Amino acid sequence: MDWDLISEEYLRVADQVVNECPELVEDIAQTIVERLKNDGKVMICGNGGSAADAQHIAGELVNRFLKERKPYAGIALSTDTSTLTAISNDYGYAHIFEKQVQALGRKGDVLIAISTSGNADNVCRAVEAAKALGILTIAFTGGAGGKLLGLTDKAICLSCTASTPRIQEGHELVFHALCERIEELMEA
Repeated sequence: MDWDLISEEYLRVADQVVNECPELVEDIAQTIVERLKNDGKVMICGNGGSAADAQHIAGELVNRFLKERKPYAGIALSTDTSTLTAISNDYGYAHIFEKQVQALGRKGDVLIAISTSGNADNVCRAVEAAKALGILTIAFTGGAGGKLLGLTDKAICLSCTASTPRIQEGHELVFHALCERIEELMEA
């Protein structure tokens, strides 16, 4: 393991997050808060580590991040194994998030789509389903951004690396900043 390379990549990602993301995080936070205050919800999807990130974000929204406050409507679309396996068995894995967005999503909601490459077919299909319903779509991706960059309304793309672990670490920094700002705005 090359610790110097890991350190260099991590610092490059942290530098991009700190220097390029604050305005976009503010814009996304304000948009999410507006939708939450109007009875919208935040749906989050991703595969593998990004599925874990989706659960993490939903947990921060529903429970709390830093402040004692009322719960906010957030749901990770990667958590209902009966639904996931039924859709996958009957229609294929590419449809697992798309069908949930079609069933649960409403105009005024937000879909956060997480894919480190930006090319996960099931995540892209979820975005397309959300857009058809008038749902705001936000991508978290990395490297060149993949298909998601052209599909979503807003995107945070950690373009300074194509390393999946470093992209995920950078996403975590942004997710926490976003959750903190949402709490500040909701509780103001």
